[in-house]
Amino acid sequence: MKQKIHEFKIKNQTKMSKKLISTLAIFLGMMAYSQVTVGLRANALFNTSSASWDNFKGTVNGEKENTGFNAGLAFKIGSPVGGWFVMPEIYYTSIKNEATANVNGATVNIEAKSNRIDVPVMVGHNFLLGKLAAFVGPVASYNLTTDNTFQNFKENATKEFTVGYQFGAQATLSKFVVNARFEGAFSKDTRKFINNVSGEEIRYDNRPSMFILGVGYNFK
Repeated sequence: MKQKIHEFKIKNQTKMSKKLISTLAIFLGMMAYSQVTVGLRANALFNTSSASWDNFKGTVNGEKENTGFNAGLAFKIGSPVGGWFVMPEIYYTSIKNEATANVNGATVNIEAKSNRIDVPVMVGHNFLLGKLAAFVGPVASYNLTTDNTFQNFKENATKEFTVGYQFGAQATLSKFVVNARFEGAFSKDTRKFINNVSGEEIRYDNRPSMFILGVGYNFK
């Protein structure tokens, strides 16, 4: 009886091993026939959102929205059939909003900087033999900006991680890429600027959205 149980276990383990090897072989085969493209990307960021600056004991009398930029790498992993692809990317991004506040008769210039690492993961489809493509997906951002001091005001950034989404299209000519996309946010960027002397606060509240226009070059 014990011998039969032992033989039964061996047979099951053998079947499982064969299934695992077969699955691994299929996966490796798909990867071998998948088209993987790696390239550099550089983009200009145009802020399309309006920030809210709430001053408890003063007046914000001017705001300037600046054009930002990002640069990084894109990895396009194409499916062997159907024209679908996954495109994970990683960028260093820099953008900021500026405001001029009048606090107790003194003019204070404040900047809400966003220096961050962005990781979009796009899912898309190729058209015209891969010359055109459309894509959509989430983007995770990690804020690298440390708290800054503006005269007597100390910045207090409350969120390190934010999550957004992107959708857009790109055109490829030989190894050169032109892309346009829109980025929206699921979470807000909220900060406080606190006066170290009086305790007065200026609150920054923004749901960032951007139009992104860029170029790239594919190595492979």
